[in-house]
Amino acid sequence: MLKHEVSKAELLRQKSILKSIYDANYGHDYRYHIESYGCQMNNHDSERIAGMLNEAGYRPADSKNDADIIIFNTCCVREHAELRVFGNVGALKALKDEKPFLIIGVCGCMMQQEQVAKKLSKRYPFVDLIFGTHELFRLPEMLESVLSGDHVFRISGSDADIAEDLPIMRNSTFSTNVNIMFGCNNFCTYCIVPYVRGRERSRSAENIVGEVKKLAAAGYLEITLLGQNVNSYNAPDSGIKFPGLLALVNDIDGVKRIRFMTSHPKDLSDELIYAMRDLDKVCHHIHLPVQSGSSRILREMNRRYTREDYLRLIDKLRANMPDIDITTDIIVGFPGETDADFEDTISLVDEVGYCAAYTFMYSQREGTIAAKIPDQIPPEIKKERLHALNAKVASKLSIASKNYINKIGEVLVEGCDQKPGGMMVYGKMNGFRTVFFPGDESLIGKMIHVKIIDTLNTSLVGQMVK
Repeated sequence: MLKHEVSKAELLRQKSILKSIYDANYGHDYRYHIESYGCQMNNHDSERIAGMLNEAGYRPADSKNDADIIIFNTCCVREHAELRVFGNVGALKALKDEKPFLIIGVCGCMMQQEQVAKKLSKRYPFVDLIFGTHELFRLPEMLESVLSGDHVFRISGSDADIAEDLPIMRNSTFSTNVNIMFGCNNFCTYCIVPYVRGRERSRSAENIVGEVKKLAAAGYLEITLLGQNVNSYNAPDSGIKFPGLLALVNDIDGVKRIRFMTSHPKDLSDELIYAMRDLDKVCHHIHLPVQSGSSRILREMNRRYTREDYLRLIDKLRANMPDIDITTDIIVGFPGETDADFEDTISLVDEVGYCAAYTFMYSQREGTIAAKIPDQIPPEIKKERLHALNAKVASKLSIASKNYINKIGEVLVEGCDQKPGGMMVYGKMNGFRTVFFPGDESLIGKMIHVKIIDTLNTSLVGQMVK
């Protein structure tokens, strides 16, 4: 067993508990509902929760009203997240009164903050199960305790060990996520993630490759490798770094596309750029959060790169992959941000020309350094800046989209939607742009060659090429 791995004996114990619950549930139509907030990491955790509940004999419910178990998987990164979760949990009081055997659970990053978890437990004593991010693999034993009539409150302060081979119920049959590492070592001054997800722990390359091989054999075409900072992946068994891991996954038969997120600019190496360029299955898209265009603000954020460093990376990426799609995260209104700092962000967006930007107003997160900075920006100024930033992103996106006209690419169809002109399917090409084109449900999960003929606000319009 590697350091930071849960023992096989412990995982077998948890699985045996699932079997016991399944045997007790046999013949009953028990249902669960999971409400997930936040990032792809949280959504992937929800797939694991669903997998364990499925092995315990539960099935997905059509709605909360039809469920026997309701679990909220929470996030604490965005402003007002706590109010939203508390409101949604509180709204279940009437349903709990009507169905006293209903199990209500709350987990995830917000619950890893012990003071918030205790507040929720005190305010809503009808919640049966509260646990943090580090306790996920112990869900079977926690569920067993709740079914026996106990209330469970499990928050671990230490970094979680990696639990391999947990049951999982994936949301797609052709595109899915694979965690390659957990936690973060960067401690950006605005960010709560290192405190609720712990320090970086990388999975072994052998386990990752084994999981991807099983997924490929099951028909999955697209794999997204997940981590808070995939660029700092370091296999504990072999010392393989992220470019080497990409090469291993690229060699797996059946995999057609490889994506990854998220990348920290300070750790984006030349070797990774060359791997993206040379490995035929790695998509030409990178999510590279800049957070601010001002070197002064970046220093205050503890991002450990400058505006100039970031722009050099953009130049290097485009020199090696002229067709690369670059997306980013940007925060406006960080404490002390001046008009000049904000204009630096606007000019950087103008220079880079992102194909998408996830933009946010800075919000104070208790326990972070930035929350204690006295020079907080008034809400009305943050709103003005966010509006101006979004307008700039949209204008650059519209201009760049026209460059796709008449280009042909392969689209992995993700779904379909009824539009005024008829049924349209949609999916992404090798980069990040979403393409809509005429088709029906039979195309979902297939790779289709498409020619781009028009643009929409944030997407493209195409037609199938025979």
